[in-house]
Amino acid sequence: MNVSVVKHSGEDTGRKVTLSKEIFGIDPSDHAIYLDVKQFLANQRQGTHKSKERAEIAGSTKKIKKQKGTGTARAGSIKSPIFRGGGRVFGPRPRNYSFKLNKKLKELARKSALSYKAKDKSIAIVEDFAFEAPKTKEYLKMLSALSLADKKTLLVLSEGNKNVVLSGRNIKNTKVVTADLLTTYDVLNADNLILSEGSIEKIDNLLKK
Repeated sequence: MNVSVVKHSGEDTGRKVTLSKEIFGIDPSDHAIYLDVKQFLANQRQGTHKSKERAEIAGSTKKIKKQKGTGTARAGSIKSPIFRGGGRVFGPRPRNYSFKLNKKLKELARKSALSYKAKDKSIAIVEDFAFEAPKTKEYLKMLSALSLADKKTLLVLSEGNKNVVLSGRNIKNTKVVTADLLTTYDVLNADNLILSEGSIEKIDNLLKK
């Protein structure tokens, strides 16, 4: 698949880049995508939820009424879950939601996500660029020049660029990542991918192992 390379100002450079079929042209695996996205979302969970059970409630341990003769059910403690202010039955406890996935499956998931974007023609290739200073206005100009101002976009750089990251940080529906931090979730969560020319080689090296 050949894609034209443009400058961040929107001008055509006259060059084209060939996207690898092994990464951008495979038969996508929906199940691999499902597992990778599920793991990504699970890893975002803090798992710090906690509610007090009856053994952790502060309160009197005195038997609140006599065992028999009241006409109601026996009750031994005010901390019982059936009373207001009592402990919760089987409440949430801190836990780790993360789980393991094989590297090859995660690679397949990323290839599948990228292939979907290539199939939908939702990938733009931008010549490597840098901003002299953090300017949100410059980033917005770039999106407008690429006709992506009203789209949810993901910009993939070959390496970290502080000025570009800071320029796009406050823009809604925009995210900037480096090629080595590209995830299946980020690819699918964006309407369009903007790949810097140098990031393509990095992606190839990461996923062609």
